[in-house]
Amino acid sequence: MKSNSTSKSVSKKKASGGMLETVKTIVYAVLIALVVRTVAYEPFNIPSGSMIPTLLVGDYLFVSKFTYGYSRYSLPFGLPLFSGRIYLPFSRLPERGDVVVFKLPTDPSTDYIKRIVGLPGDHIQVRHGDLYINDQLVPRKEDQSCIDKEAGPFIVQLGYRESLPRGSGGGSVQHCIIKEFGFGGREDGPLDNTPVYDVPADHYFAMGDNRDNSQDSRVLSAVGYIPNENLVGQAQFIFFSTDGSAHWWEVWKWPFAIRYSRLFRGVS
Repeated sequence: MKSNSTSKSVSKKKASGGMLETVKTIVYAVLIALVVRTVAYEPFNIPSGSMIPTLLVGDYLFVSKFTYGYSRYSLPFGLPLFSGRIYLPFSRLPERGDVVVFKLPTDPSTDYIKRIVGLPGDHIQVRHGDLYINDQLVPRKEDQSCIDKEAGPFIVQLGYRESLPRGSGGGSVQHCIIKEFGFGGREDGPLDNTPVYDVPADHYFAMGDNRDNSQDSRVLSAVGYIPNENLVGQAQFIFFSTDGSAHWWEVWKWPFAIRYSRLFRGVS
């Protein structure tokens, strides 16, 4: 009986020891995930079409948290442990053309993703659908390859390749935009003719690539100028994409809902 009792005691110790190791493993995994999410990369998904054709609804992407340094919004839940940004040797300032995730200035609990077109001190205006930076027209050329058929049909649409001046380092960055046209081909939508926006110090101006269907910095009451502190990071690459034709429980439809051509595509 004594031997049997000892055997049970040893078994209980092994079981409790195994349970403790399992808990430790889970805790370590969660801590590692939190650290990676805070200082390296954070996943985001695209819920709206404001960045078509660059990003489609159903895209899942990784955002680099270290590109622009760290702010309170780099931390889980945006904990206000410090103000401003902490820059590291490999950090840099945002440049025109960067696709960024930021906390909405009017509601910091909401994430937005747009393209930076205006830097601190810039004067931004849209005239008859054309973008002007510091009173200089931003060149664009019609390019129908910019229309992504996977994004869905549009009534009247043209694709353009726009060339944004990069910044103090010179050069330019090209990216696709789409525009919708009214009767007679006029660009006379509500955001096609705007006042001049004077970007304040330590702020940025961002717009969606789907120019006529994007609530962005042009709408001052909803988005407006983006404080430097509100930047979460730079969009890097798409790791998964689905067209939404399969529900989570429709396992047999999953292979047909994945946009394979978009997997591991860089964001530019």
